[in-house]
Amino acid sequence: MASTLLDQDTDLLAKLKEFFGYSQFRGNQEAIIQNLLAGNNTFVIMPTGAGKSICYQLPAIMMDGTAIVISPLIALMKNQVDQLNALGINAQVYNSTLTKAEMQKVKKEVMSGEVKLLYVAPESLTKEETITFLRKAQVSFVAIDEAHCISEWGHDFRPEYRRIKVILEQLGNLPIIALTATATPKVQIDIQKNLQMEEAHVFKSSFNRKNLYYEIRPKKDAKKQIIKYIKQHKGKSGIVYCLSRKKVEEIAELLRVNDVKALPYHAGLDADVRIKNQDAFLNEEADVVVATIAFGMGIDKPDVRYVIHYDAPKSLEGYYQETGRAGRDGLEGNCVMFYSYKDILKLEKFNKDKNVSERENARQLLFEITAFAESAICRRKQLLHYFGEHLEQDCGFCDNCRNPKEKIEGKDLVTAALQAVEQTEQRFGITHVAHVLAGIENDTIRSYKHNQVAIYGKGSDRTPEFWSSLLRQVLIAEFIEKDLDDYGVLKITKKGFAFLDRPSSFTICLDHEFPEGGVDDEVSTDAAPVRSFDPQLVVLLKDLRRKVAREKNLPPYVIFQDPSLEEMATLYPTTREQLCQINGVGMGKAVKFGKPFLDLISKYVAENDIQTSSEVVVKSSVDKSNIKIFVIQQIDKKVDLEDISKLKNISMSDLISEIEHICYSGTKLNLDYYIDNILDDDRQEELKEYFMSTETDSIAVAREALADDDYTEEELRLMRIKFLSEFGN
Repeated sequence: MASTLLDQDTDLLAKLKEFFGYSQFRGNQEAIIQNLLAGNNTFVIMPTGAGKSICYQLPAIMMDGTAIVISPLIALMKNQVDQLNALGINAQVYNSTLTKAEMQKVKKEVMSGEVKLLYVAPESLTKEETITFLRKAQVSFVAIDEAHCISEWGHDFRPEYRRIKVILEQLGNLPIIALTATATPKVQIDIQKNLQMEEAHVFKSSFNRKNLYYEIRPKKDAKKQIIKYIKQHKGKSGIVYCLSRKKVEEIAELLRVNDVKALPYHAGLDADVRIKNQDAFLNEEADVVVATIAFGMGIDKPDVRYVIHYDAPKSLEGYYQETGRAGRDGLEGNCVMFYSYKDILKLEKFNKDKNVSERENARQLLFEITAFAESAICRRKQLLHYFGEHLEQDCGFCDNCRNPKEKIEGKDLVTAALQAVEQTEQRFGITHVAHVLAGIENDTIRSYKHNQVAIYGKGSDRTPEFWSSLLRQVLIAEFIEKDLDDYGVLKITKKGFAFLDRPSSFTICLDHEFPEGGVDDEVSTDAAPVRSFDPQLVVLLKDLRRKVAREKNLPPYVIFQDPSLEEMATLYPTTREQLCQINGVGMGKAVKFGKPFLDLISKYVAENDIQTSSEVVVKSSVDKSNIKIFVIQQIDKKVDLEDISKLKNISMSDLISEIEHICYSGTKLNLDYYIDNILDDDRQEELKEYFMSTETDSIAVAREALADDDYTEEELRLMRIKFLSEFGN
């Protein structure tokens, strides 16, 4: 018997090496695979990046027949099938993306036993024709990926998943392996009950991803912060998660305009665009994907270095799974979430049309996210506790550990909290108990006569929010626990009763206070930041501008305008890339005139020991970018300016303003085809000589100086553009 097991172990390792190139199994992988090969139902709870897919892919290769893999996302299916096919393993998808001919081909290969893994969406599985086809095939086992979708308490509940067991019964008594990266104890029980696999062997790996750094930031100037953060991590791969398709498109465009290689990903895009963008990210043709939660499930990209949540996620499970995309190779992984309670209120509005049960479940999940964001205790402790795992010491590797908030002695406060749970008969959740302690009188408290218990109002000198925070910390200390059958209801543990008998010192962290505003922050588009510039540096820059202008025999304004110099003296750019972020400076200007200015700023910064601001001047992502491209293209085609203004439904004056903006940034434009029709050569030459000799490009000054020549403002502005394009760009 021992030799048989040894042979099997050796065979497993040989197959692992042969097909996947690994010499060793990770964590519970080997035990899981052996359990499934023995024909047992298997339940796997394993964090993202820990190697769940091998737990069913390797047994599928080794067993006769075809393994059915039920997966919720087409992107996940495609990614895994592509990888398996590249390894020489016949894996196929069977879903709505296939043509009839493609479906017939897949069916034929399954029936002949060529296909080792068949990926099926739960919606496809409910079709009678799919069941009829699978009944005729030799099915080795069924793998249910993202099994948390089964549970109404899961973060991504899908009603079709609740029907899987009934459907599978039509295929016979097949072994089932259910896998998820995010299951709280309650969700775990719910999954097993629904699949009728309470007897299944459960393999639960630690949820502790030690290489991930967790950080929550107030959602203030979030767009500017994101651009700054990404530029600080230039060349590294990252994901930015947003809740809505509209916000995904907006943030992706904002990043692109600010010279970040970013692409959008959401279910509203055409399938070929989604695949193209996903592949570009995997192949390092794009640094950042801005996505809804649809992106990333099953995407095996090991070197994602940061995951940013622009919007608060709907649950801690979702947060954990999405942050789990970072650092899957065990190296650097940073997780930044921008938080405002207004986001939570928005999410609550989305839930208003759900039935009462679903609405209450969603509300509880949002409560957990709020608690996680606002709490000042170790982030890792909170996450692990949520998934039923205890961390004894603070991790030292999250924002709360690195920047601790004020702490107070809480022995008496914890005693009061436990007494409140006890005196309300251990039948209520955190909010109700907090209201009892704070002395809040409402209909629920009156109906249960909790305004008459001894502890009522004993903590009225503190807010309900304070008591909620304290109760969460007592939960993590395991003095109380949540009832799994009646989720949210607090029960006192043995440890809690022991504390009540003999209270001892207990340190409480005070929560973060997040500002209410800033959820839909908008960035400045054209103006320099409202911030005082360095007057001494401005003087030096203007002196340099005059010197450069003399050397090139040009007026100073042609080199850089005053607002651009003032912004340079605000942000201290020291590289060409940073200089291009200054308003009024494009790559053309930066290349042509930038070097002496950058040298001066670098020297000034070094000599004066200045801590340069790494803030970026955020360029607008609105239609201006599209207008700019359109205008340049039309001028290149020599389209009449009046026609361009009509096509864009803007006035001639506004069009010329747009052309001026393009020109001042350093782009060369040739308007001769238009100007030659409104000004003869002599008048053009006169205006060229004027702009060459003047110290200012002011149109008002020009009109006064040239009053006798009766030039229109439009003519002056167009000739100024021509002059700047010829000599400055």
